[in-house]
Amino acid sequence: MLSTSTVKLLGERDLPDVMALLRQDPVANVFVESRVSAVGGRTWRMGGELWGFVDDGRLRSLCYSGANLVPVAADAAALSAFADRVRRQGRRCSSIVGPADQVLALWELLEPGWGPAREVRQDQPLLVIDTPAQTAADPLVRAVRPDEVDLIVPASIAMFTEEVGISPLAHDGGALYRARVAELVAAGRAFARIDDGEVVFKAEVGAASPLVCQVQGVWVEPSRRGQGFATPGMAAVVALAQQTIAPAVSLYVNAFNEAARRSYERVGFRQVGTFATVLF
Repeated sequence: MLSTSTVKLLGERDLPDVMALLRQDPVANVFVESRVSAVGGRTWRMGGELWGFVDDGRLRSLCYSGANLVPVAADAAALSAFADRVRRQGRRCSSIVGPADQVLALWELLEPGWGPAREVRQDQPLLVIDTPAQTAADPLVRAVRPDEVDLIVPASIAMFTEEVGISPLAHDGGALYRARVAELVAAGRAFARIDDGEVVFKAEVGAASPLVCQVQGVWVEPSRRGQGFATPGMAAVVALAQQTIAPAVSLYVNAFNEAARRSYERVGFRQVGTFATVLF
């Protein structure tokens, strides 16, 4: 008997199957789980679409299609089907991100039609810590207060520009980016050391599920680098995030960023996978 497979737009009725698939790898899938959980499966509120690859009536793989294109548990057949759907709708994302094998295979299918990417980051170790940090935490790192948004936004812009290679102010003067930073601050998911009105160290939790939260935007003010702020700062973020958000803290880092990788290793992070990112 021939198998039948298709890609379909998922909604609330698919939520149990979606969550079961995401929980197969809660660290790698925390971004998609956070988007799904935040809206209870009401995909029209998710900022994107959630596609399912269904084979013989069973949900086998997922793909989140929004500002990021994120494959989940996708084999060659699913990636081919997702690529066909992406080609039909045209490129709407600013990046493809997720497990390296899936991202790079999907990009191989899409590149002939989309043309070259701005950058392909093929090796980004995915790290996690689910124990207390192994180094002392900086006691001055704390949750950013709502009245400090104007302090943290310039640091966040500097981090984004340095990390991604373009400014988040490009399209709308930064209104949407500032709103996102303010949202994280209001949710208690932005942490920083602020000395005399200057942000010395900062990081945010950009995605979270009941099991895992994912740190992003780790940044030390350039003139303070090499002075020992990063490791105790991250130890503090781990402790605060484990206390208030989720028991496991994850992040992914560029393989070439040896200083950051050494810092995360000292804190106690361990590698559990490899991500890749295609930037447009």
